[in-house]
Amino acid sequence: MKTNALTALSAKNLPVGKHADGQGLWLWKSGKARGSWVLRLVMQGKRREMGLGRWPDVSLAEARTKAADARKAVRDAVDPLEQRRRAKVSVTHLTVKKAVEGCFQAKQAELKGDGKAGRWMSPMNVHVFPKIGKLHIEKLDQHELVKLLEPLWHTKPEVARKVMNRFNLTLQHAAALGLSVDLQATLKAKALLGKRRHVAQHIPSLPYADAPKFYGWLKGKLADSARALRFLMLTCTRTSEVRLATSDEIKDGVWIIPAERTKTGREHRVPLTDEALSIIEGKSGLLFPTATGKAMSDMAMSKFMKENGYEARPHGLRATFRTWAEECTDASHETKEACLGHAVDSGVVGAYQRSDRLEKRRELMGKWEAFLVG
Repeated sequence: MKTNALTALSAKNLPVGKHADGQGLWLWKSGKARGSWVLRLVMQGKRREMGLGRWPDVSLAEARTKAADARKAVRDAVDPLEQRRRAKVSVTHLTVKKAVEGCFQAKQAELKGDGKAGRWMSPMNVHVFPKIGKLHIEKLDQHELVKLLEPLWHTKPEVARKVMNRFNLTLQHAAALGLSVDLQATLKAKALLGKRRHVAQHIPSLPYADAPKFYGWLKGKLADSARALRFLMLTCTRTSEVRLATSDEIKDGVWIIPAERTKTGREHRVPLTDEALSIIEGKSGLLFPTATGKAMSDMAMSKFMKENGYEARPHGLRATFRTWAEECTDASHETKEACLGHAVDSGVVGAYQRSDRLEKRRELMGKWEAFLVG
C-alpha cells in the first residue's frame, strides 16, 4: 500500500467513505467537510482500531504524527489505547472531595443502611473538605495528611482514625481508577504522627442505683425523646435501632430488628415487657416520629439528656443495665450479653448453638423492668 497517499487538498475533495493514507492510517469521511482519523494496529495478533481525532480539526500532518507515535508504542510492547485511557483519566485531575465521594458511592452497599445516616462522610465533610477538598488526589501525600491530622491526632483520636481509614479506602479506589496515587501515604503519615497520647474515654453511664429515679422522671415528661429513652432503657438497644423502629417490626410481643440495622449484621429479637408495649401502644409506622413524620434525629435523645443536666448519654444506659445485671442477678454471661445484642457464640460453639436465648432474656428483661418501675 502506498505511504502518504493523501494530501490536505485531496482529503477535501474525496467522497464520503474510507480512504487509506498508508501504514494503517485511514480517513473516514462521513460528509464533504467532516470525518475522522482511524489507525489500524495489530497487537498480540489481533487487529485494533484507534481513533486519532476528527478531521479537519486534526490535520493530516498531525494525524500522521499521532499514528507514528502509536506504532512506536506497539513496537515497544506498549498498548497505545490503554496508555491513552490512563492519560485521559489522569487529565481529569480528580480532587480529594470527588475521590472520597466516588469511594463512598462504591462502598455504600457494604455500609449499614447504605450509609444514609451520614456518619461515613461526616468526618470528611467537617475536617477534610474545607481544608483540602480541592487538592488533586494524586498530590495527596503523607505530608498533606500530617498537616491535616496533627490538630486532631491527640485531641480527637477517634475522628483522626476515621479520617485515616476513609483516606486509605479512597486511595485504593483511586488506584483502581488508574490514577497515580501513593497507596502508602496513610501508613507513612501514621509513622510521622507517632503514637497517640489520648486515653480513650468511656461513654458516660448512669449508676444503676439511680436508674429507677431517672426512669420515673422520664415518665413525667411528654417529649418524644423521653418516650424513646424509656423504650431504649427497657429494651437495652441502641439509639439508631430505637429511632428507626417501626410498628411492623413488632410481632407477638417481640421486636425483630432487621440485620441491616444491627451492629452485628444479624437479626436481633428483643422480648418486650408490658411497660415497653404500653409506650408504643396504638402506634403505626415509625414508633417515635418527629412532628413532620420523619425519623428522630440521631442526637435527639442525647441532646434531651444534656439539656436536662444529665452527664450520662443514651448509649451509656446499656452499661447501666449490664452493671445491674452483673451485680444484682445470677443470669449467665451469655444471656446478659445477648440482651445487648452482642454476638456471644462463635467458632465451633456458634456452629452448633443456634438459640438466641429469647426466653431467658425475657425473664431477665422482666426483672429489669420491675427494677426500673419499682
